[in-house]
Amino acid sequence: MSATASLDRPISSQFVSDIRQIITAAQTNAVRSVDFCRVQMYWHLGQRILEEEQQGKSRADYGSYLIRNLAKQLEPEFGSGFGERQLKFCRQFYKEYPIVNALRSQLNWSQYRMLIQISDPDKREYYELEAVNNAWTGRELQRQIDSLLYERLLLSNEKEQVLAVARKERIPESPLEIIKQPTVLEFLGLKREAAYYEKDIEQAIITHIADFMLEMGKGFSFVARQKRILLEDDEFFADLVFYNRLLKCFVVVELKTGELTHQDLGQLQMYVNYYDRNEKLPEENPTIGILLCTRKNDTLVRTTLPQDNTTILASEYKLYLPTEEQLIREVNEVKQHFTQDNT
Repeated sequence: MSATASLDRPISSQFVSDIRQIITAAQTNAVRSVDFCRVQMYWHLGQRILEEEQQGKSRADYGSYLIRNLAKQLEPEFGSGFGERQLKFCRQFYKEYPIVNALRSQLNWSQYRMLIQISDPDKREYYELEAVNNAWTGRELQRQIDSLLYERLLLSNEKEQVLAVARKERIPESPLEIIKQPTVLEFLGLKREAAYYEKDIEQAIITHIADFMLEMGKGFSFVARQKRILLEDDEFFADLVFYNRLLKCFVVVELKTGELTHQDLGQLQMYVNYYDRNEKLPEENPTIGILLCTRKNDTLVRTTLPQDNTTILASEYKLYLPTEEQLIREVNEVKQHFTQDNT
């Protein structure tokens, strides 16, 4: 083979892929570096504003006067990013995060701006840690805050347990530490209709599988859709199958658009039994079954399932993101049912 011919050989796709990853990583790091410089700038602005404000503390309205007049001088020169509202955020940012070395380079200014508006320090810490742990975008962080993720997790978990998982001090040990009540699926983008077929919701979930796993919780990976289960001459199809690496088990998800029945729970139990007996490895934990339904009869669930049940869960789902007031009401209702279940 001639030297010219050898030069005409195509380069490997793996080599090209490696080069692309190097470039993409560098671009991402450059953007992150710029974003963090912006975060530090706003922190220092907040620090300086508060120092100046404290010098005039004898006047109750001096802080507002100071920021208003500072914005009038900065905004024409530097733009809307230095207006009165933004400068107030800077001051609040410094108050909530007084140690500059504690700032996280993985978070940008828009994310910090969401965090400083959370008054509960434990709740703020939870979202801050989880945004870093899961590399949430600003949109994902806002969505988790709006859907009351923290409050929904607290329904079946102690606050210290939830925070310990976020701090990576412990690994979730039960499905209740991951699964939320209710499950909110507004990201599916389904139009408001009187009713849906289960296959429509299933297809929408597949289309938005990353968002669905984010809502489901930590550690989920997709395994199968309409998993065929053959029992002698009868065949069944499990809607969705996942694996959770933290719980070290399979998770079978069934969708129900009508009223929940004991037959639905029995069928899900059969799928769980199948996976335990045919798919699960000896070192893995028992399979979990989750029945997502539009309306859950808690008495029916308690009566149908064994008292010591820990592997079959029923969770209501919402196709639209309710208002904060509606979600709080939903959370309180579920909390009341949960308390009754454990008395």
